[in-house]
Amino acid sequence: MRYGGTERVVHALTEELVRRGHDVTLFAAGTCETSARLHPACPEPLWDMGVADPLAVRILQVEEVVRLSGEFDVIHSHLDYLPWLAGERLRAPLVTTLHGRLDLPELRPLFRSYRSQALVSISNAQRRPLADLALNWVATVHHGLSLGDTYQFGAGEGGYLVFLGRIAPEKDPVTAIRVAVRAGLPLKIAARVDPVDSEYFQTQVEPLLQHPLIELVGELDDRGKDELLGGAIALLMPVAWDEPFGLVFIEALAAGTPVVSRPRGSLPELIRDGEHGFLAETEAELIEACHSAPSPNRAGCRRWALERFSVIRMTDDYENVYRKLAQRQSALPELAEAMVVGPQAGPFVPGESPRQMSDSDEASRAS
Repeated sequence: MRYGGTERVVHALTEELVRRGHDVTLFAAGTCETSARLHPACPEPLWDMGVADPLAVRILQVEEVVRLSGEFDVIHSHLDYLPWLAGERLRAPLVTTLHGRLDLPELRPLFRSYRSQALVSISNAQRRPLADLALNWVATVHHGLSLGDTYQFGAGEGGYLVFLGRIAPEKDPVTAIRVAVRAGLPLKIAARVDPVDSEYFQTQVEPLLQHPLIELVGELDDRGKDELLGGAIALLMPVAWDEPFGLVFIEALAAGTPVVSRPRGSLPELIRDGEHGFLAETEAELIEACHSAPSPNRAGCRRWALERFSVIRMTDDYENVYRKLAQRQSALPELAEAMVVGPQAGPFVPGESPRQMSDSDEASRAS
């Protein structure tokens, strides 16, 4: 399994809800592996089906949710705003977790028109672009994963920095390369290049890969990421945008690897500056941070990640959200059933490799 951020979070949440005894129906592609009751909204992920108009499939998925909505206490959507068009036809309360960026100008009139929709943010920072609209924020729920099962503690003995995730302007691999070279430290780049970013890679990044300190290792599975992060001095990800949440940061911390980044978006919520890494603005400050990266307590970094970003904590938070909505609807004290509407473009399937991203870490392309 390589990358598919929203899909991984939905899978982790669904599995934990089922483990706790909830009756969960997951709307997702028919190839999805889940302990929940699977309602196949389409036979396989849309990128495998090669459909010319994915919106048509998504609309049918929403119609299926509407048709069955009377069977559930709560509907938890990860499909952004499309289900809002169903309005009062939904016979159960709907809550939407927003996984993407909210600073696009076309979103303001949309959210203004749907102020009453119950929303969950994945960081407090994610809300800022729409803070003046007085939206119906129910909670902020930071992502959680089974980090301890996936990532082992590493001592950082490899002596290198690592850039992990996706090569794109908002991730700023160019600055990462310049910082590593000026710091005199090896940098391993474990990242994929999406088609939309191919020109950026060819013109801005590829010419810099010839330096002897820089190594492009490509996209890795969980085992490869575990080994790479565990041996790294630090994760160097100088993001150039206000990232709503980045799974790569908590993955690094789970391996005991400090984070070197900028104080943008959710980063100040994910790490304590100086304790789990360093948040710096300028290249000179980032270089200094890379040299200082061995100073944070790696065991403390791992402990912070496993406690603060566990699937247990995330599910606790979502149970509180569900219970609140169910009680508003029916005044029942306990939650009996839930429906989770997964990302239609590609549910997380253990062992498979999603080829498009729709997660908080890839928010600009969220489906």
